[in-house]
Amino acid sequence: MSVHSRHSDWVYATALSWKAVAQRFSFVLFVGLSLGLLFIGHSKPYVVQMVRARMVDVISPALDIMSRPLELVGTIELRIQSYRELMRENVRLTAENADLLRWQNAALTLKEENKELRSLLNYKNEPGFAFISARVIADTGGAFARSLVVTAGRDDGVREGMAAMTGEGLIGRVVEVGDWTSRLLLITDLNSRIPVMVTGTGDHAILAGDNMPEPKLLYLPQESEVKVGARVVTSGHGGIFPPNLPVGVVSASSHSSVDVTPIAPLGHINQVRLVDFNLAGGPLNPETVKVQPASPAAR
Repeated sequence: MSVHSRHSDWVYATALSWKAVAQRFSFVLFVGLSLGLLFIGHSKPYVVQMVRARMVDVISPALDIMSRPLELVGTIELRIQSYRELMRENVRLTAENADLLRWQNAALTLKEENKELRSLLNYKNEPGFAFISARVIADTGGAFARSLVVTAGRDDGVREGMAAMTGEGLIGRVVEVGDWTSRLLLITDLNSRIPVMVTGTGDHAILAGDNMPEPKLLYLPQESEVKVGARVVTSGHGGIFPPNLPVGVVSASSHSSVDVTPIAPLGHINQVRLVDFNLAGGPLNPETVKVQPASPAAR
Protein backbone atom coordinates (compact mmCIF):
# COMPACT_ATOMS: atom_id res chain seq x y z
CA MET A 1 0.00 0.00 0.00
CA SER A 2 1.38 3.41 -0.98
CA VAL A 3 2.06 6.28 1.38
CA HIS A 4 -0.63 8.41 -0.27
CA SER A 5 -3.27 5.72 0.23
CA ARG A 6 -2.37 5.27 3.90
CA HIS A 7 -2.57 9.06 4.42
CA SER A 8 -6.05 9.21 2.84
CA ASP A 9 -7.28 6.40 5.06
CA TRP A 10 -5.95 8.17 8.13
CA VAL A 11 -7.69 11.42 7.20
CA TYR A 12 -10.98 9.61 6.56
CA ALA A 13 -10.74 7.73 9.88
CA THR A 14 -9.97 10.96 11.72
CA ALA A 15 -13.00 12.68 10.16
CA LEU A 16 -15.26 9.83 11.18
CA SER A 17 -13.96 9.95 14.73
CA TRP A 18 -14.56 13.69 15.07
CA LYS A 19 -18.07 13.27 13.60
CA ALA A 20 -18.84 10.56 16.13
CA VAL A 21 -17.56 12.78 18.97
CA ALA A 22 -19.67 15.71 17.72
CA GLN A 23 -22.79 13.56 17.48
CA ARG A 24 -22.14 12.14 20.94
CA PHE A 25 -21.65 15.45 22.70
CA SER A 26 -24.01 17.68 20.61
CA PHE A 27 -27.01 16.84 22.80
CA VAL A 28 -25.06 17.67 25.97
CA LEU A 29 -23.81 20.87 24.34
CA PHE A 30 -27.27 22.11 23.35
CA VAL A 31 -28.73 21.21 26.73
CA GLY A 32 -25.94 23.16 28.37
CA LEU A 33 -26.56 26.16 26.13
CA SER A 34 -30.26 26.05 26.91
CA LEU A 35 -29.64 25.92 30.63
CA GLY A 36 -27.13 28.74 30.31
CA LEU A 37 -29.65 30.91 28.45
CA LEU A 38 -32.33 30.16 31.02
CA PHE A 39 -29.97 31.10 33.80
CA ILE A 40 -28.92 34.32 32.11
CA GLY A 41 -32.53 35.18 31.30
CA HIS A 42 -33.52 34.64 34.93
CA SER A 43 -30.58 36.42 36.53
CA LYS A 44 -29.97 39.14 33.94
CA PRO A 45 -33.16 39.57 31.86
CA TYR A 46 -32.01 42.92 30.48
CA VAL A 47 -29.11 41.17 28.74
CA VAL A 48 -31.48 38.77 26.99
CA GLN A 49 -33.79 41.63 26.00
CA MET A 50 -30.86 43.62 24.63
CA VAL A 51 -29.56 40.65 22.64
CA ARG A 52 -33.05 39.89 21.33
CA ALA A 53 -33.54 43.52 20.29
CA ARG A 54 -30.17 43.53 18.53
CA MET A 55 -31.01 40.32 16.71
CA VAL A 56 -34.33 41.71 15.60
CA ASP A 57 -32.58 44.85 14.35
CA VAL A 58 -30.14 42.71 12.40
CA ILE A 59 -32.67 40.40 10.76
CA SER A 60 -35.49 42.94 10.28
CA PRO A 61 -34.13 44.19 6.90
CA ALA A 62 -34.01 40.62 5.65
CA LEU A 63 -37.53 39.99 6.94
CA ASP A 64 -38.73 43.19 5.26
CA ILE A 65 -37.19 42.13 1.96
CA MET A 66 -38.72 38.65 2.26
CA SER A 67 -42.16 40.08 3.05
CA ARG A 68 -42.24 42.31 -0.04
CA PRO A 69 -42.95 39.46 -2.53
CA LEU A 70 -45.64 38.05 -0.25
CA GLU A 71 -47.27 41.49 0.03
CA LEU A 72 -47.09 41.91 -3.73
CA VAL A 73 -48.70 38.51 -4.26
CA GLY A 74 -51.50 39.44 -1.82
CA THR A 75 -52.08 42.75 -3.60
CA ILE A 76 -52.23 41.05 -6.98
CA GLU A 77 -54.67 38.48 -5.63
CA LEU A 78 -56.95 41.21 -4.22
CA ARG A 79 -56.88 43.08 -7.51
CA ILE A 80 -57.73 39.94 -9.46
CA GLN A 81 -60.61 39.24 -7.07
CA SER A 82 -61.84 42.84 -7.37
CA TYR A 83 -61.63 42.62 -11.14
CA ARG A 84 -63.70 39.42 -11.15
CA GLU A 85 -66.30 41.02 -8.87
CA LEU A 86 -66.44 44.08 -11.13
CA MET A 87 -66.97 41.82 -14.14
CA ARG A 88 -69.82 40.01 -12.40
CA GLU A 89 -71.32 43.34 -11.27
CA ASN A 90 -71.02 44.68 -14.81
CA VAL A 91 -72.86 41.66 -16.21
CA ARG A 92 -75.61 42.05 -13.59
CA LEU A 93 -75.99 45.79 -14.18
CA THR A 94 -76.08 45.27 -17.94
CA ALA A 95 -78.92 42.78 -17.54
CA GLU A 96 -80.78 45.09 -15.14
CA ASN A 97 -80.33 48.02 -17.52
CA ALA A 98 -81.79 45.98 -20.35
CA ASP A 99 -84.77 45.04 -18.15
CA LEU A 100 -85.26 48.69 -17.16
CA LEU A 101 -85.23 49.75 -20.79
CA ARG A 102 -87.88 47.14 -21.59
CA TRP A 103 -90.01 48.34 -18.65
CA GLN A 104 -89.56 51.95 -19.73
CA ASN A 105 -90.74 51.15 -23.23
CA ALA A 106 -93.70 49.22 -21.82
CA ALA A 107 -94.57 52.11 -19.48
CA LEU A 108 -94.44 54.65 -22.30
CA THR A 109 -96.65 52.42 -24.44
CA LEU A 110 -99.17 51.97 -21.62
CA LYS A 111 -99.11 55.72 -20.93
CA GLU A 112 -100.05 56.53 -24.50
CA GLU A 113 -102.67 53.78 -24.55
CA ASN A 114 -104.14 55.03 -21.26
CA LYS A 115 -104.26 58.56 -22.64
CA GLU A 116 -106.13 57.40 -25.75
CA LEU A 117 -108.60 55.31 -23.73
CA ARG A 118 -109.31 58.19 -21.34
CA SER A 119 -109.97 60.40 -24.33
CA LEU A 120 -112.34 57.85 -25.88
CA LEU A 121 -114.26 57.35 -22.61
CA ASN A 122 -114.28 61.06 -21.76
CA TYR A 123 -112.90 60.04 -18.34
CA LYS A 124 -112.78 62.72 -15.66
CA ASN A 125 -109.51 62.79 -13.73
CA GLU A 126 -109.62 62.81 -9.97
CA PRO A 127 -109.07 66.25 -8.43
CA GLY A 128 -105.64 67.17 -7.16
CA PHE A 129 -104.83 67.46 -3.49
CA ALA A 130 -103.37 70.05 -1.19
CA PHE A 131 -101.01 69.23 1.64
CA ILE A 132 -98.91 70.77 4.35
CA SER A 133 -96.17 69.21 6.46
CA ALA A 134 -96.19 69.65 10.22
CA ARG A 135 -94.16 68.59 13.22
CA VAL A 136 -95.57 66.58 16.12
CA ILE A 137 -95.19 68.48 19.39
CA ALA A 138 -97.33 66.39 21.75
CA ASP A 139 -98.77 62.92 22.12
CA THR A 140 -102.05 63.19 23.99
CA GLY A 141 -102.61 59.45 23.99
CA GLY A 142 -104.02 57.97 27.17
CA ALA A 143 -106.44 55.34 28.42
CA PHE A 144 -109.35 56.88 26.50
CA ALA A 145 -107.77 58.63 23.50
CA ARG A 146 -105.10 58.21 20.86
CA SER A 147 -104.20 61.56 19.29
CA LEU A 148 -101.33 63.87 18.35
CA VAL A 149 -100.86 67.64 18.36
CA VAL A 150 -99.01 69.17 15.39
CA THR A 151 -97.62 72.61 14.56
CA ALA A 152 -100.05 73.60 11.79
CA GLY A 153 -103.43 75.22 12.15
CA ARG A 154 -106.06 77.44 10.61
CA ASP A 155 -103.52 80.12 9.74
CA ASP A 156 -101.68 77.51 7.63
CA GLY A 157 -104.81 76.38 5.80
CA VAL A 158 -105.58 73.29 7.86
CA ARG A 159 -109.23 72.29 8.24
CA GLU A 160 -111.10 69.48 9.96
CA GLY A 161 -111.31 66.21 8.07
CA MET A 162 -107.92 66.42 6.38
CA ALA A 163 -106.02 63.15 6.22
CA ALA A 164 -102.93 62.71 8.39
CA MET A 165 -100.24 60.68 6.63
CA THR A 166 -96.61 59.67 6.88
CA GLY A 167 -94.35 58.26 4.20
CA GLU A 168 -95.74 54.79 4.93
CA GLY A 169 -99.46 55.63 4.70
CA LEU A 170 -102.55 56.86 6.55
CA ILE A 171 -102.34 57.32 10.33
CA GLY A 172 -105.50 59.35 11.11
CA ARG A 173 -107.34 62.60 10.39
CA VAL A 174 -107.64 66.16 11.69
CA VAL A 175 -110.45 66.57 14.26
CA GLU A 176 -109.63 69.89 15.95
CA VAL A 177 -108.04 73.00 14.41
CA GLY A 178 -106.59 75.97 16.26
CA ASP A 179 -104.93 79.06 14.88
CA TRP A 180 -101.49 77.44 14.70
CA THR A 181 -101.94 73.91 16.06
CA SER A 182 -104.20 70.97 15.23
CA ARG A 183 -105.16 67.70 16.90
CA LEU A 184 -105.04 64.44 14.97
CA LEU A 185 -107.24 61.45 15.77
CA LEU A 186 -105.19 58.29 15.15
CA ILE A 187 -106.66 55.18 13.55
CA THR A 188 -106.21 53.34 16.86
CA ASP A 189 -108.51 55.75 18.76
CA LEU A 190 -111.83 54.41 20.06
CA ASN A 191 -113.71 56.99 17.98
CA SER A 192 -111.93 56.21 14.70
CA ARG A 193 -113.94 54.51 11.95
CA ILE A 194 -112.44 54.22 8.45
CA PRO A 195 -113.93 52.42 5.42
CA VAL A 196 -111.26 50.03 4.16
CA MET A 197 -110.70 47.15 1.76
CA VAL A 198 -108.58 44.01 2.09
CA THR A 199 -106.33 43.55 -0.93
CA GLY A 200 -106.38 40.16 -2.56
CA THR A 201 -109.95 39.32 -1.57
CA GLY A 202 -111.48 42.76 -2.21
CA ASP A 203 -113.58 42.50 0.95
CA HIS A 204 -114.86 45.79 2.34
CA ALA A 205 -114.93 46.49 6.07
CA ILE A 206 -114.66 49.21 8.70
CA LEU A 207 -111.36 49.69 10.48
CA ALA A 208 -112.33 50.47 14.08
CA GLY A 209 -109.94 51.62 16.77
CA ASP A 210 -110.27 50.41 20.36
CA ASN A 211 -107.41 52.33 22.04
CA MET A 212 -105.23 49.28 21.59
CA PRO A 213 -102.10 49.12 19.39
CA GLU A 214 -103.95 47.13 16.71
CA PRO A 215 -107.39 48.22 15.45
CA LYS A 216 -110.00 45.69 14.30
CA LEU A 217 -111.85 44.99 11.05
CA LEU A 218 -115.63 45.11 11.52
CA TYR A 219 -118.53 44.14 9.25
CA LEU A 220 -116.57 41.77 7.07
CA PRO A 221 -118.65 39.47 4.85
CA GLN A 222 -119.46 36.15 6.51
CA GLU A 223 -117.78 34.17 3.74
CA SER A 224 -114.63 36.31 3.93
CA GLU A 225 -111.32 34.49 4.40
CA VAL A 226 -108.85 37.17 5.41
CA LYS A 227 -105.30 35.86 5.68
CA VAL A 228 -102.50 37.11 7.88
CA GLY A 229 -100.20 39.41 5.91
CA ALA A 230 -102.94 40.83 3.68
CA ARG A 231 -102.65 44.58 3.12
CA VAL A 232 -105.47 46.87 4.20
CA VAL A 233 -106.13 50.07 2.21
CA THR A 234 -108.82 52.73 2.18
CA SER A 235 -111.86 51.85 0.07
CA GLY A 236 -112.84 55.40 -0.85
CA HIS A 237 -116.36 54.99 0.53
CA GLY A 238 -117.76 57.94 2.47
CA GLY A 239 -115.90 60.56 0.43
CA ILE A 240 -113.35 61.35 3.16
CA PHE A 241 -110.32 59.46 1.86
CA PRO A 242 -109.52 58.38 -1.70
CA PRO A 243 -109.15 54.67 -2.40
CA ASN A 244 -105.95 52.65 -2.03
CA LEU A 245 -104.23 54.64 0.72
CA PRO A 246 -102.11 52.14 2.73
CA VAL A 247 -103.48 51.69 6.25
CA GLY A 248 -102.04 48.49 7.68
CA VAL A 249 -101.40 44.76 7.46
CA VAL A 250 -103.52 41.95 8.90
CA SER A 251 -101.62 40.53 11.87
CA ALA A 252 -104.19 38.08 13.28
CA SER A 253 -107.31 36.55 11.76
CA SER A 254 -110.00 34.42 13.38
CA HIS A 255 -113.77 34.03 13.28
CA SER A 256 -114.17 36.39 16.22
CA SER A 257 -111.87 39.26 15.16
CA VAL A 258 -109.30 40.41 12.63
CA ASP A 259 -106.43 42.54 13.95
CA VAL A 260 -104.56 45.04 11.80
CA THR A 261 -101.07 46.38 12.48
CA PRO A 262 -100.84 50.05 11.37
CA ILE A 263 -98.61 50.63 8.39
CA ALA A 264 -96.68 53.31 10.32
CA PRO A 265 -95.24 53.04 13.87
CA LEU A 266 -97.71 55.34 15.63
CA GLY A 267 -95.56 55.61 18.73
CA HIS A 268 -92.57 57.08 16.86
CA ILE A 269 -93.97 59.81 14.63
CA ASN A 270 -92.16 63.15 14.42
CA GLN A 271 -93.39 64.57 11.12
CA VAL A 272 -96.78 64.26 9.41
CA ARG A 273 -98.34 65.44 6.19
CA LEU A 274 -101.88 66.86 6.35
CA VAL A 275 -103.61 66.22 3.03
CA ASP A 276 -106.89 67.63 1.71
CA PHE A 277 -108.05 65.31 -1.06
CA ASN A 278 -111.20 67.37 -1.70
CA LEU A 279 -109.24 70.35 -3.11
CA ALA A 280 -108.27 70.66 -6.76
CA GLY A 281 -104.89 72.16 -6.02
CA GLY A 282 -104.95 75.00 -3.53
CA PRO A 283 -102.65 77.30 -1.61
CA LEU A 284 -101.04 74.44 0.34
CA ASN A 285 -99.73 72.65 -2.75
CA PRO A 286 -96.29 73.96 -3.80
CA GLU A 287 -96.89 72.91 -7.41
CA THR A 288 -100.08 74.99 -7.49
CA VAL A 289 -98.38 77.99 -5.95
CA LYS A 290 -95.95 78.10 -8.87
CA VAL A 291 -98.74 78.55 -11.46
CA GLN A 292 -101.12 80.80 -9.49
CA PRO A 293 -101.50 84.23 -11.16
CA ALA A 294 -100.39 87.21 -9.18
CA SER A 295 -103.06 89.33 -7.51
CA PRO A 296 -103.79 92.83 -8.86
CA ALA A 297 -102.30 94.35 -5.70
CA ALA A 298 -99.08 92.42 -6.27
CA ARG A 299 -98.90 93.71 -9.84
